[in-house]
Parts: sequence; structure tokens; C-alpha cells
Amino acid sequence: MWQKSSYSGASNECVEVRIASGAVELRESDEGRVVLRTTPAALTALLQGIKAMEFDQHA
Repeated sequence: MWQKSSYSGASNECVEVRIASGAVELRESDEGRVVLRTTPAALTALLQGIKAMEFDQHA
């Protein structure tokens, strides 16, 4: 089952996430055919890097 952030409210402009066969899957709510599949560890590392602003120099 796909889940979206409660911050999205009634909007369909959000990222949805689910666990499938031990992997994490992400998709844009308005473009459901495109799914990004990754491991929980890789997603955790990405989110930690974002929070630590490791990618800001690439903007």
C-alpha cells in the first residue's frame, strides 16, 4: 500500500512510499507509472545526506 506524507493534505503533488519485497519504492503521486526502487539503507543514507546539506553545493 502506497503512503504519502500527512503534510500533503488533499494535494496529489507529493512523493509516495511503500515497502515491497524488502525494498523501498518511491513514486510521484501524479506519475504513478515511474517507480524508484532502492534499499532501506541507501534511502537512509540519502536522507541523512540531505539533512546534513551534503548536496547543497550542487544546486
